[in-house]
Amino acid sequence: MKNAIIITALAALLSVQCTNKKDAFTITNGKIGTLTSQTTLKQLKTVFANDSIVPLSNISPSDALQGDLEVFSKDGDKLLGLSPDIQNSPEATINNLRVYDSRYKTSKGLSIKSTFKDIKDNYEISGIQTSIDAVVIFLKDSDVFITIDKKQLPENLRYNPNVTIEASQIPQGATFKYFMIAWEGQ
Repeated sequence: MKNAIIITALAALLSVQCTNKKDAFTITNGKIGTLTSQTTLKQLKTVFANDSIVPLSNISPSDALQGDLEVFSKDGDKLLGLSPDIQNSPEATINNLRVYDSRYKTSKGLSIKSTFKDIKDNYEISGIQTSIDAVVIFLKDSDVFITIDKKQLPENLRYNPNVTIEASQIPQGATFKYFMIAWEGQ
């Protein structure tokens, strides 16, 4: 009986630890890992207590986090790029994120290592926007948007920034240049 209780307790503990590790890299609307759309810059040191936060600008000489930031794991791997809604306030919340680490995934498995086929198979595209050197793909009912370099498109679509590009014209194997999340207006 005593052994059964110990085994059950260990199994529960391992289950919680595995879930927490998985949740640390899960992307949902309004949340990526333990970071939410309501998290302020001053809370980031707690959210990323085991990681390194690197300011990209010297907005002020204070110790408070302000402006654009990058987050690195304790192993030195770049995890995220973060941009706040207000650059010079530690009370600001994050409104744009760039995902660098492939462990961050949506519930449908979409990550920086995915391809356009993964989008087509699992998401409804709400819009495609063309720029000079890329196409930006917006996903319906998702904070995630993806950028694909035009170098991966057919030759006739690469050089005209005004051309309308349809999903059917993007190669299935096209990889992502940027994997982004926007929380504006949350």
